[in-house]
Amino acid sequence: MGEMLSVKNINVYYGSIHAIKDVSFHVNEGEIVTLIGANGAGKSTTLKTISGLLKPRTGDVLYKGKSIKGVRAHKIVEAGLAQVPEGRHVFLHMTVEENLDMGAYTQPASTIAPNKEKVFELFPRLKERRKQLAGTMSGGEQQMLAMGRALMCKPKMLLLDEPSMGLSPLLVKEIFKIIRQVNRNGVTVLLVEQNAKMALEIANRAYVLETGTIKMEGEATELANNIEVRKAYLGCE
Repeated sequence: MGEMLSVKNINVYYGSIHAIKDVSFHVNEGEIVTLIGANGAGKSTTLKTISGLLKPRTGDVLYKGKSIKGVRAHKIVEAGLAQVPEGRHVFLHMTVEENLDMGAYTQPASTIAPNKEKVFELFPRLKERRKQLAGTMSGGEQQMLAMGRALMCKPKMLLLDEPSMGLSPLLVKEIFKIIRQVNRNGVTVLLVEQNAKMALEIANRAYVLETGTIKMEGEATELANNIEVRKAYLGCE
């Protein structure tokens, strides 16, 4: 398994605020890797930098061995790297099906219908509600729709930003089960998640981000048993 993504010493600023400080990590092809950390640690900023929504002042981001620093976000999607944003951001006044079609804008027209059927296999609830307006759906259904929309562009790698936020424990389990299935279907996953317990259960490896820097890294099972991680992120004494 080669490296699919390599983040090298990136520094990201919001004006004079130094949000990300010399962050480096990698994701191998076929892995689920999670970034865990408290609110404001820089997790979402890191994802936005990878997906081209923010530009690092220094450092580099390599995808399949090629630099994507400064590449426009839609070109990064075309290259096979898609992000499901925090807060879902589905098109509320459009139907489920129209939202999915929007996710396929980089794809040839002939592939849209078969891709949609694959998404419906993964999310049967979306198929049932294909004509329903996204704004009338529950938070969990909107999360499924946001994931389905990202999968419509047939990504090789999926960036997930807080997929469990605001969902009931039952729906959280369902979403994580689907993330596993997406990964089994051949999609590499980089997961940003405040629910560290669930994230560490499904990930191969993990990085702990604190105030813009990587403080710890290792196998997910190893970090789940680390005393500091258990106290800070898993609610264990």
